[in-house]
Amino acid sequence: MVEWITSEAPVPYPTAVAEMEARVAGIQTGTASEAVWLLEHPALYTAGTSADPRDLRAPDRFPVFETRRGGQYTYHGPGQRVAYAMLDLNTRGRDVRAYVEHLEAWVIATLAEFNLTAEVRPGRVGVWVPRPDKPPLPDGSPREDKIAAIGVRIRKWVTFHGVAINVEPDLSHFDGIVPCGIEGHGVTSLVDLGLPVTMADLDVALKRSFADVFRG
Repeated sequence: MVEWITSEAPVPYPTAVAEMEARVAGIQTGTASEAVWLLEHPALYTAGTSADPRDLRAPDRFPVFETRRGGQYTYHGPGQRVAYAMLDLNTRGRDVRAYVEHLEAWVIATLAEFNLTAEVRPGRVGVWVPRPDKPPLPDGSPREDKIAAIGVRIRKWVTFHGVAINVEPDLSHFDGIVPCGIEGHGVTSLVDLGLPVTMADLDVALKRSFADVFRG
């Protein structure tokens, strides 16, 4: 069974990493169950293993943490639901690509509960929503905004890190980085899209969709 953990107060990033490390070690030794941890962080930036220093536009704005998850620069802060998934792929199938696709499907199914159509794009990390209400990009392509980030790490086929969904963060905080190294497109949130979703609403949808996508 997957244990669901919810933290009400913002969790410092180093604390979260230490807790994930401990849980992953426990899963590997059979002394801990799989878990999904729902939390918020204080305002901060994280640099994944592919981060380009040039994408950190405001290095002094918030604390910056180097992390071993995949991906580039990401913002975390109040109003953003982070869901850290610590799952055992030894029993769920040792397929990294399939796991990432499951995370994407989890986010998309969760957002669909609020009648929001979200999509993935080849070569563009994360989950996106079309923005026909905004002008197209200079090359004429339709504008799309990112609503969720995905970054994972896997050790001995046990996963950690996970997804971050924008509920009602301060979107100006994303200006200090090039989110995931992708320029041109913007960032949005559920509230920015006119959906008055609370964190509790999202948590219910995350749990329900997880059971459908991951079967556990």
